[in-house]
Amino acid sequence: MAALSNAKRLVIKIGSALLVDAETGALRQDWLTSLASDVARIRARGTDVIIVSSGSIALGRGILGLPLTSLALEQSQAAAAVGQIRLARAYEEALTPHGIVTGQVLVTLEDSQDRRRYLNSRATMETMLGLGVTPIVNENDTIATDEIRYGDNDRLAAQVAVTVGADQLILLSDVDGLYTDNPKIKKAAKHLDIVDEITPEVEAMAGDAGSGLSKGGMITKLIAARIATDAGCAMAIALGTQLYPLGKLENGAPATWFTAQTDPQAARKRWISAMKPRGTVTVDAGASDALKRGKSLLPAGVTQINGSFGRGEVVAIVDADGLQLGQGLIRYTSAEARQIMGRRSADIVEVLGYEGRAALVHRDDMVL
Repeated sequence: MAALSNAKRLVIKIGSALLVDAETGALRQDWLTSLASDVARIRARGTDVIIVSSGSIALGRGILGLPLTSLALEQSQAAAAVGQIRLARAYEEALTPHGIVTGQVLVTLEDSQDRRRYLNSRATMETMLGLGVTPIVNENDTIATDEIRYGDNDRLAAQVAVTVGADQLILLSDVDGLYTDNPKIKKAAKHLDIVDEITPEVEAMAGDAGSGLSKGGMITKLIAARIATDAGCAMAIALGTQLYPLGKLENGAPATWFTAQTDPQAARKRWISAMKPRGTVTVDAGASDALKRGKSLLPAGVTQINGSFGRGEVVAIVDADGLQLGQGLIRYTSAEARQIMGRRSADIVEVLGYEGRAALVHRDDMVL
């Protein structure tokens, strides 16, 4: 069974109802301060932490004096514009005393569906984590319409976990996990500590209850669990209403853990290997040897580009004899790749006119 203390890369999802008082629309400062202490403690043992936080619309609504009833799209976007500033500042003020630098990342559903945007998001958050920054991720509600929305931050958090290769995802909620039935209605409902497989029977247990400020329900949490566990990320639904919610989870508070059947890297490699290549990249003997030693593919080792592909699409990597070595997600279009093949990474800016990625295919995006 997964344990929070074992996490190497952790995504924490915070719902609006936990962060914002439902009656006043004000930030629950004491709760956020306690969460910051939890995050600092977890980071201190070497765990990467990414926070996916709702709350921008709820905060903006309170500041603007908008009603708690459903808002028109334009009102929601205006509230989000005001609330996003307040939300980012709140996390910064809570985490700075612990020596933690924060950075805001705003995304939409399109950012995960489009391979180019997906790679950009992944590279940005990987760089932030490498620099010791804690990303604060939220849906970009100021521009998102229904067509490009996740619609709930449970699924957004799961997609972020997949993007960054997290091994654990914690959904902090107003419930302490999944029950066999709605515990508010049926006292005989049993709490499930572990779910190894999301079967139709498990899905049938999901109700759709939530607060007025939160769009999520148990159904969306199960969807998030499927997304996360399929990518090798264990997920927990845990009660987040109390102070120090992560500390309480570590100390045995009830939660439902959804187990992952593989690790994130293996799941990602399996996904890449299952995709049909859109082109072929031929490499020389030196590059072939480097790839076998676990190195990334640099432009200098490429001798030929075949096919037409966009950035982020899958290409086959072959040696001079045409033997396929593997395949991976390429970081340049076919036209760009032809321009820089055989050149040093330092020459990319001179050839293309802009600063590009050093690797044509990064080792993390490659299967041999």
